Amino acid sequence: MSLPDFEVESELIKKGYRAIAGVDEVGRGCIAGPVTAAAVILDPENIPKGLNDSKKLSLKNREKIFHSIQNKCTFYVAHSSVSEIDQINILQASLLAMKRAIDGLSISPDFVLIDGNKSPEGLDSKFETIIKGDSKSLSIAAASIVAKITRDRIMSRLDKQFPGYDWSQNAGYPTKFHKSALLNIGITPHHRHSFKPIHNILYQENN
Repeated sequence: MSLPDFEVESELIKKGYRAIAGVDEVGRGCIAGPVTAAAVILDPENIPKGLNDSKKLSLKNREKIFHSIQNKCTFYVAHSSVSEIDQINILQASLLAMKRAIDGLSISPDFVLIDGNKSPEGLDSKFETIIKGDSKSLSIAAASIVAKITRDRIMSRLDKQFPGYDWSQNAGYPTKFHKSALLNIGITPHHRHSFKPIHNILYQENN
């Protein structure tokens, strides 16, 4: 299994770039909760150990690395709300959250590495999109960890306010339990009306 590395960033540093941000989002496939993006600028001399795609790390390791990122890196986390997702669609909402994360950095990046094949509009810096970037670039891997930890914590808090959907475990993804709870308990303000399971229930209720 190949691990992300610092090769792309190193080549950019050789070209004179100094503040290189990795950007990733989490929550696109969920039917509840915001979509969350993080932007992280690594210090080439002090890169946290163990960085990898957040999906390939245990919760314990994610938490440990997140703590290290907090101490060693410049980062910012941003979101697009459920209402924004429903208004502009999940792709545009994901890109909006990414743009907000980049703009929120205390250091303006002069180059941005973006996970995926699409980029937000209106970026002030040069950028490159990298498909499966969280498994290739350490900067994007760091962003994936920050985004996932942050969003998982949000969903755990919402789980306490709206119990019965198991959000602390499924993070808003459409598990069998979650979809069953929708039918048994109903729709909350944090469910995405534009997503099929919710839309279908609403359509049935209105007909």
